[in-house]
Amino acid sequence: MEHILNKIKEYNRIIIHGHVAPDGDCIGSQYGLYHMIKASFPEKEVYVTGDVCEYVSFLGKTTHVDEALFKGALSICVDCATSARLSDQNFKLADYVIKIDHHIDVEAYGNYQLVDTTAASCTEILTEFYNRYSDILKLNYDAAYALYTGLVTDSGRFRFDSVSKHTFNMAGILVSQGINISEIDTKLSLESIKELKFKGWVLDNFQMTENGCAYIKITRKDIEKYGLSDEDAAAQVSTISTIEDCPVWVLVMEYPDAIRMRLRSRGPAVNLLANEYAGGGHAKASGATLPSWDEFDNFIAKMDKLAKDYKASLND
Repeated sequence: MEHILNKIKEYNRIIIHGHVAPDGDCIGSQYGLYHMIKASFPEKEVYVTGDVCEYVSFLGKTTHVDEALFKGALSICVDCATSARLSDQNFKLADYVIKIDHHIDVEAYGNYQLVDTTAASCTEILTEFYNRYSDILKLNYDAAYALYTGLVTDSGRFRFDSVSKHTFNMAGILVSQGINISEIDTKLSLESIKELKFKGWVLDNFQMTENGCAYIKITRKDIEKYGLSDEDAAAQVSTISTIEDCPVWVLVMEYPDAIRMRLRSRGPAVNLLANEYAGGGHAKASGATLPSWDEFDNFIAKMDKLAKDYKASLND
């Protein structure tokens, strides 16, 4: 972490990157780090680049950064295990590139990497970064607000296996800044009528394999019928997360440019299967890309085998 701090001190222009289809932890990390750097070093130019996440748009909306600004700049890439998944590929033009992540380390891209797979979120790592150098770094209200938002979203409101004592300690540091955690919870919990109706459609249309893999297939036509954003539609992976006797589940959704999948688990590791489909992530929560709908049945069969093998292991 000291090396990262020194690089932040060294560069006058810093560009903060996130992954495609960003989530709360990604945007929370980007804006948390942005506000931390600006509060600590007001004279520096700091930019947040990449895709927008409407779910946490109250933290800020990313912008396009001109290629010319990357010359002589420091690029910091957060919450992204592989370089191919970074939404702004111009990080390659930067003078120096740092990766900060908590996913399984499948690619050591950039000039320097800080990866802590024990952290529940990337925002947890960034909060520890502040905590370790609080004599130099400043954590203002906006930084704490963004970091806490990322922490609670990626930890499932502190319900996931990845949560540890350290997670709560870092949350305590953020809460001590006086942030309104009730306000954050409300913003993350409210749903529109369209979302509620779509949730009903998901509950009516999901399917189960023989061995207990739940899945929902969402086409462009389905999304357009309900007038939802892609982000709101993909968030419905949590709708089928509480089914009894279902160790794995997946949402497979057609985006304008790709068929993307959200894999989830209560037991088996799904990240290795995600790796087979140009993806990756955590053992129990990963993302991947389906080459075409022709591959759908084959993929579901592999998910079903994960469920079958897991259940068999419980009986051994």
